[in-house]
Amino acid sequence: MRSVVLAGGGTAGHISPLLALADTLRERHPQIETVILGTEAGLEADLVPARGYELTTIPKVPMPRRPSGDLLRLPGRLKAAVDTAADAIRGCSAEAVVGFGGYVSTPAYLAARRLSVPIVIHEQNARPGLANRLGARLTSHVGVTFPSTPLRNATVTGMPLRREIRELDRATRRVEAAHALGLDPSLPTVLVTGGSLGAQRLNEAFAAAAADVVAAGVQVLHVTGRGKDFTPDVGQGPGRYAVLAYADRMELCLAAADLVVARSGANTVCELAAVGAPAIFVPLPIGNGEQRLNAQDVVASGGARLVEDGEVTAEWVRRVVIPLVLDGDTISGMALAAAAAGVRDGHDRLADLVERAASGA
Repeated sequence: MRSVVLAGGGTAGHISPLLALADTLRERHPQIETVILGTEAGLEADLVPARGYELTTIPKVPMPRRPSGDLLRLPGRLKAAVDTAADAIRGCSAEAVVGFGGYVSTPAYLAARRLSVPIVIHEQNARPGLANRLGARLTSHVGVTFPSTPLRNATVTGMPLRREIRELDRATRRVEAAHALGLDPSLPTVLVTGGSLGAQRLNEAFAAAAADVVAAGVQVLHVTGRGKDFTPDVGQGPGRYAVLAYADRMELCLAAADLVVARSGANTVCELAAVGAPAIFVPLPIGNGEQRLNAQDVVASGGARLVEDGEVTAEWVRRVVIPLVLDGDTISGMALAAAAAGVRDGHDRLADLVERAASGA
């Protein structure tokens, strides 16, 4: 391939697989021209340049959910975004346009359709978003992360994961990872994370139970989200409690952890399963219920457990989390089940789909 346009942004859930695919296509085709479409305000404005790619920005066109002045302005805004996307596609003579959903993808799909450029879609979640439901009507090249995703012409590719995750051997790197994070590799360790924004429910429950966790001889690595870090009241127990506002090397956190307590965004679910990390997933209680669906396959496999957001309290941490992380046999069984359910080659599967689309297959 000589050129490709990738469209996605707004959240890490869209940007992470986009960048994983970009890296894979660059490895396969060192001279490929990669144009990435995003907005000025999304996380892509930071993450894309940091990965060594140039970001081409297009206007953000959110779809109004109720009648308003925004609805009246929608056609003009959408036309401007489609025109900008079309300029980018023509400018690099793109052989394919790959969208990952979100505000940026709809204009990219419509521009590609106008220019008769092959469209490829990747849907991260078990329940697809509006942009990809639209895009799936325009192409037969549709990659999905989960087999249950209801999109026409779907091919299960799994989630494209970055190299640091997909090549991680947790057992081999446990000691190195623990030392790098200031942890004790001999202690049973729980990683708590709500993603880059944090999860207030998890933060409050574990903060309130910190002393009991440490008293039980358990070690916690708590990624709170930026601006939400705290100093835990841990007493004098044999365990440890480390707090980070943000983890820029999540692969080390996963290598150090015996058990992960996390939200069940698609990328999180797929990363944990791929590396065989046992988990307790706490789906976000708002939205369209996609996080519960994202976790269902790995939960069914025995590699993870699911708990309702409202059940997560300090008492739940004491009653459920501490006994589980101290039960080595159960944790080992969950790790094997998670790894069996996980997919490590999603990047290659999606790249294959893009190459087939670009070749006219």
